[in-house]
Amino acid sequence: MSAAVTAGRTGVESPSRTAAVRATRLLETGPEAAFDRLCSLAATLLDAPMAYMTVVDDVRSFLKGAPDSAAMVGPDGTLQVPAREAACQVIVDIGEEIVVEDTAADPRLRDLAQIKAFGARAWIGVPIRDPDGYVLGNLCAMDGRVRPWTEGHLESLRTLAAAANDAIALRLAVHDLQIYARESAELAQTLQESLLPLHPPRIPGVAIATHFAPGGTGVDVLGDFYDVLPVPDGFGLVIGDVCGKGPTAARTTAMARSAVRTAAHTERDPTTVLATVNEVLLSWFGAGRSFVTAVYATFTRSDTGWTVVIAGAGHPPAFVRRHDGAVEQRPGGGRVLGLTADHPTGIDVVDLRPGDALVFYTDGITEARDPGGRQFDEPGVRDALATTAGQDPEQVAATLVAAVHHHTRAVSNDDDAAVVVVQVTPPA
Repeated sequence: MSAAVTAGRTGVESPSRTAAVRATRLLETGPEAAFDRLCSLAATLLDAPMAYMTVVDDVRSFLKGAPDSAAMVGPDGTLQVPAREAACQVIVDIGEEIVVEDTAADPRLRDLAQIKAFGARAWIGVPIRDPDGYVLGNLCAMDGRVRPWTEGHLESLRTLAAAANDAIALRLAVHDLQIYARESAELAQTLQESLLPLHPPRIPGVAIATHFAPGGTGVDVLGDFYDVLPVPDGFGLVIGDVCGKGPTAARTTAMARSAVRTAAHTERDPTTVLATVNEVLLSWFGAGRSFVTAVYATFTRSDTGWTVVIAGAGHPPAFVRRHDGAVEQRPGGGRVLGLTADHPTGIDVVDLRPGDALVFYTDGITEARDPGGRQFDEPGVRDALATTAGQDPEQVAATLVAAVHHHTRAVSNDDDAAVVVVQVTPPA
């Protein structure tokens, strides 16, 4: 390795090398079984009574492996000596292999406290490196007698050191992946939350509860969304599911939600609102490039409670849980948004009285599968809601979600699952 390449990668006091050592987190633990095995094999292959692996920061040399490391460590489980007293500091300083048949004849080693303590008369060592070439420490063998080291001995030690290097590289890669996964999950959560209302709005005459459970690994933004917005004489509610995941799904979700909000300010007909969303998706993404299932419903006050007009676009059907516990599945229907300019919409009208609850959800609920592959489906929704007589909206949503979890036996779902419950409250 050239001087330009090794600059900063060797030397006990090199700040960049010391930083590389600390990044491995090898200093946080004592000897490890994987490195003990490499050292045991080194002792056997080199016919040497002693073989060790060490890691060196700017002050100390730490034992990471030995044929019988448990007999060497102190009460805290570690063994460390000042770096400048250990033979490994020579390898760390020069970044090269060292082969010494007689330490008494080598000025670099003969006066070192560690060499004297071990009674080492012959010594051989090779560098341990990280993936960037920084010298972390060494793998060495020593003998209490003057002896020659063969090229075969050196090659064996090189091979075992390479195995240690690979183990360290794998450890670093796993740590980097853990950091990436955590940061990606945090980013996905932040982005997902930006596409959903923080809290259900307070609207006189109704109580609204929502539940959202992200699917997949947690690092992808999938496509479920919902929103509640004011309209003349009441409010509008949209719930939808975008095909796909990641940035494309997030962009489509934001576009669909924004289109609903914009259209609902000027259009009272929910069919027209969904038609506007369809036109926006076709205009921005092209036919079939990014499509959405959705329900948009308008809630208008009536003499007995609320009248709800539901426009459906290929979305799972809503359910009504009546105040007396009776459960009704609504018809659903309609065509998915973003596929074609021709856009038939399913229309349903339902009257709600005090105590009645209207339940919307995404297919992460109905398509949740048990370990045998059976879906929860609409009958599962009906059966769960049939147990919710007298429950408030939060309890209704929780009951439905709990039923899904029981069905799946807590097996993770690959899809988002969203639930929105709107219940009519008694007059003040």
